[in-house]
Amino acid sequence: MKYDTKDFKLLKNEEIAKGIFDWTVENSELCKLAKAGQFVNIKVPSRTLRRPISICDACENTLRLVFQVKGEGTKLMSQMPVGSYVEILAPLGNGFKLEKGKRYCFVGGGIGVPPLLFSAKQTENPMIITGFRNKDLIILQDDFKKVSDEVYLTTDDGSAGIHGFVTDVLKEHLGEVDEVCACGPIPMLKAVAEVCKGEVNCQVSLEERMGCGIGACLVCACKTKTSEGEAMTQVCRTGPVYNAEEVFYDA
Repeated sequence: MKYDTKDFKLLKNEEIAKGIFDWTVENSELCKLAKAGQFVNIKVPSRTLRRPISICDACENTLRLVFQVKGEGTKLMSQMPVGSYVEILAPLGNGFKLEKGKRYCFVGGGIGVPPLLFSAKQTENPMIITGFRNKDLIILQDDFKKVSDEVYLTTDDGSAGIHGFVTDVLKEHLGEVDEVCACGPIPMLKAVAEVCKGEVNCQVSLEERMGCGIGACLVCACKTKTSEGEAMTQVCRTGPVYNAEEVFYDA
């Protein structure tokens, strides 16, 4: 896997929902290497550990990164001025395996929604299902509608879209797709995997705490099934995307 660390120029820093920020960063060398489902590791001033952020979108010279403020590190990121330079290790991880000729359904929950945008752009006629706790946390709907004619929005409290969960919609339309790609919290991924089991193949992108992002530490190790049996694998290096049946969701 090819990756490097370079300075990226911050071109955009905008709050697009409560506590959720939308970055555009520029680097002509590394942006062109990004693939669907990969992530980056961002150096935050005065902090030892980098912050892993999924790649929301990518083009020849820029990356789009959407993140939620959850602690001091991401709070500092949200305050960085446009025009400043950020040291980023990119691109990292193994993303979604997407095949031509297949129709994919992309299922996202909360801050697991952003990496599905770039992934959906790599496929033909994708179906998009996104879920949020409430209307204040909804992001990227207009972006998805530019990619797909079939975009479903759910909220836990019914304040926008369909009142319910992403799995409610997935059950209704599972027969219309060849494969499912999902990213979000573990309970959601477990539920999506159960819906897909025995019906269609499902890939899941895990959200784990990370230290180095390149496999040098064991912070992101999780229990998975391998060809040799059960094993602890590093999400940053083996994943973040796994086949749904490889993951122990309750481990």
